[in-house]
Amino acid sequence: MKKSVSWGNYPKYNVKIEQIDSNKFSFKKKSIPYGNGRSYGDSCINDNLIDVKSRNSILNFDKKNGSISVEGGVLVDKVIEKILPEGWFLPVVAGTKFITIGGAIASDVHGKNHHIDGCFSNYVEWFKLLMPNGSLKKCSTEENKELFIASCGGMGLTGVIIEAKLKLKKISSSNIFQTTIKSKNLKETFEIFDRIKDEPFSVAWIDSLSKGENLGRSIINYGEFMDDGYLNYKKKFRLNIPFNLPSFCLNNFTIRIFNFLYYKRVLRKKSSKKTNFDSFFFPLDVLKNWNRIYGEKGFLQYQFIIPIEKSYDALFKILQKISESGKGSFLAVLKLYGKENENYLSFPLEGYSLALDFKIEDGIFDLLDDLDKVVLEYDGRIYLSKDSRVSKSVFESGYPRISRFRQLRKNLNLEEYISSIQSERLGI
Repeated sequence: MKKSVSWGNYPKYNVKIEQIDSNKFSFKKKSIPYGNGRSYGDSCINDNLIDVKSRNSILNFDKKNGSISVEGGVLVDKVIEKILPEGWFLPVVAGTKFITIGGAIASDVHGKNHHIDGCFSNYVEWFKLLMPNGSLKKCSTEENKELFIASCGGMGLTGVIIEAKLKLKKISSSNIFQTTIKSKNLKETFEIFDRIKDEPFSVAWIDSLSKGENLGRSIINYGEFMDDGYLNYKKKFRLNIPFNLPSFCLNNFTIRIFNFLYYKRVLRKKSSKKTNFDSFFFPLDVLKNWNRIYGEKGFLQYQFIIPIEKSYDALFKILQKISESGKGSFLAVLKLYGKENENYLSFPLEGYSLALDFKIEDGIFDLLDDLDKVVLEYDGRIYLSKDSRVSKSVFESGYPRISRFRQLRKNLNLEEYISSIQSERLGI
């Protein structure tokens, strides 16, 4: 037995781990595929973990037409290292490059360009899915389509992604031309996002503890790949957090000081610069084990999305509640999204999402229950890849296709063998 935790270090759970090194694999009951462990909550935890990291080969790279075939356990980092020097990039990337391709599909990850380019699944030509009965299903929008749209965003609950073929994006540089704008409050933040809605990549950091006329003040970054022909890929030095920091290091006072300094460090209202793709897309990857900052008890990431016509009012109310509680987050990320896709459990819909990190401490679960009520009031939903505590009723209200997903799992007899602590909690 091994003590397993997700990236949030919560919950902690005793598990058995078995590597999947061939397509002939015997599923045990209460098994869930496990990639690089970067899901924040309990979606990648159960009694038996199917560790896919050993299946990490790049199988074929078509440099001319821009596609790549890989095994499900290969990291995004390895894919970028292979394709970037040839002038290609993944069309959609999450906030870290240390996730597996199988995990990216299972979470149907989105990036800073969802409002333009949609989810990761938009660029998956096909994948091969290993089922508990031993069959290997090739899934795409043309073949086994229902299994495809259930698996993209399906949190590993349909089988193990063994291989996948991805479409790539042509680029002429590894550099990004980035523009930064400071906003004085949430109203101005939304006005800026509306002005830059046609920019290919955009994101904002919000000061979650600001109050009054400064509520929702932000630093907005947007950018696009440059055209300077520089395609070198140099791995950056990563500073390691070697152990869990004492819990008292992160408190209302230190978060408030951090947020104040982080906002004030941007001296001008608007500025532009050249930066590399690593700094733009994956800023936290420079810190190995940054999750240890939150201490031994771990942290919860809370990410929700609200339909666009209701986003401002909902975010204003949620930021007020957070500010009044004093339980701020120094990681508070706002993004704009485009149209939702047809996948059963994909998170994005047209609107705005906010992702927040909260240290596990007294009162935090009560606060998040209060925030859930606002998300429900404004017809939003919670992101499963980040969740470890939402109720079944709150989850169901945000995912109207859940009955189709449950029926597919039942029809294929998947419930008996594939489940996570999260899926059991939510009855998925």
